[in-house]
Amino acid sequence: MSYLQQLPTVLLTAAAVPLGIAFVHLAIYLVDPYGIRQYPGPLLAKFSDAWLGWISPHGHRSEIIHEMHLRYGPFVRISPSEVSVADPDALAVVYAHGNGALKSKFYDAFVSIQRGLFNTRDRKQHARKRKIVSHIFSQKSVLEFEPHIRLYVGQLLSQWDRLYEGASKGLSGDDGDGGWVGRGGRLWLDCLPWVNYLAFDIIGDLAFGAPFGMIEAARDQAPVPVDGPADVAFSGKEEEVKHIPAVAVLNGRGEYSMSMGVIPGWVRPLMRRFVPWYSRGLQDVKHLAGIAIVAVGKRLGTPTDRVDLLSKLQAGTDDFGNPMGRAELTAEALTLLIAGSDTTSNSTCAIIYYLAKNPAAQKKLQAELDEQLGTEDEKVANGEQVKRLPYLDACINEALRLHSTSALGLPRIVPEGGLVIGEHAFAEGTVLSVPSFTIHRDPNVWGADVEAFRPERWFEEDKKEAMQKTFNPFSVGPRACVGRNLASLELQIICASILRRFHFVLEKPDEELETREGFLRKPLHCHVGIMRRDTL
Repeated sequence: MSYLQQLPTVLLTAAAVPLGIAFVHLAIYLVDPYGIRQYPGPLLAKFSDAWLGWISPHGHRSEIIHEMHLRYGPFVRISPSEVSVADPDALAVVYAHGNGALKSKFYDAFVSIQRGLFNTRDRKQHARKRKIVSHIFSQKSVLEFEPHIRLYVGQLLSQWDRLYEGASKGLSGDDGDGGWVGRGGRLWLDCLPWVNYLAFDIIGDLAFGAPFGMIEAARDQAPVPVDGPADVAFSGKEEEVKHIPAVAVLNGRGEYSMSMGVIPGWVRPLMRRFVPWYSRGLQDVKHLAGIAIVAVGKRLGTPTDRVDLLSKLQAGTDDFGNPMGRAELTAEALTLLIAGSDTTSNSTCAIIYYLAKNPAAQKKLQAELDEQLGTEDEKVANGEQVKRLPYLDACINEALRLHSTSALGLPRIVPEGGLVIGEHAFAEGTVLSVPSFTIHRDPNVWGADVEAFRPERWFEEDKKEAMQKTFNPFSVGPRACVGRNLASLELQIICASILRRFHFVLEKPDEELETREGFLRKPLHCHVGIMRRDTL
């Protein structure tokens, strides 16, 4: 049969595929298996996952969904099966202990090496993993990590001292941080790369027994296998690795996985094969896994009695006395690397930005630091000192409210028997999510000035209960962040030490904090002028 004879069949087939897809989506809308047709939302979202698939790679998903809530109200349909619920009361329903709700298929896109505590969807597997992992983040364990945190905060301060001395002489340079310059008695630089270096070195030390050396090198660097993806048994020997920019890889992986997670499973292989952006993202996933594989291999290849996160993971066992195997251990170490670096650096950058933008709050915080910590003590604050700094806590909380590192509504599948939020009943199989970005801007909770950085709101007794119920930087329920104690201590020590020693101003006083969102919402830069306070 000739090509011309085959052409009608080819054309018919080509037309049938999109028509078939359209019919399936229309049928789902008409049949309404989840009973959510009455909820408003973008037109395309009612019929297809394509709406989420379109907005996610653009890096502003939380802001766009927030706009949808401002337009349509607290209940917005964002896919054929998912409703975003911007109601603080929904947190205790959707993410509650014992409600039976499971993580959705969204999390399948985050699996690398093997499923870890973050992306496992099976309830029994999660309970097993959490039993092993959670004890390493107890308050007692976290206090053992304090000297490691303080060590690298001290290194950062020393680096900024060195640059400040150069800046005071009118010098400038490029130490891998995008450049710095001395002007008007201040050191001007982008603080984001530096807090990235700090967070990576801290978590590298805690999770793998050695820092990545980013602060000392003033450069984004981490080792991966020279020959690409490696088995988890990789030795991690220096001659078998090369160095790549870890922060860039981590950012690329987050954007890829979040965007891939909203795409139907059968479409994902096509996107990875034919869309270059997704192909590059898949490489970032492999490179990030390679960083963990090399670091774990190096750590396990050098026996030590050192107490750190990895040693505690190795010592942990499940209910049957079984420890983690090599692959599972590496997967959990990878989770620690991701969660312990990106969240800390993004939050620290946001805190510096908001304090630089609000000089009255910065002045008030520094007065508290001077009063409680003194001006002649060690450069780096300690855990006991930061316990008595209520205004510091208010500044941190206010920055985490406005810049929620985890701003997305985390999707959960409604279990058998359904869930009820107020007067709204949702059937089994429906996906529900509560967007932190939006509930952190609920005027009924935070007041009319929701976009203002005002730490004083955290001392207003009439709002305290509602704010505490709504504040969601670490999520809630059985899948909440297990590393909350460590993250809080890190932020307290970092911010107390930096703000006691340095005064910050924005290079452009009216500049907004520009961000891009993968799974986490990340600042893109933060250009500030720094002056040592003992020279003011």
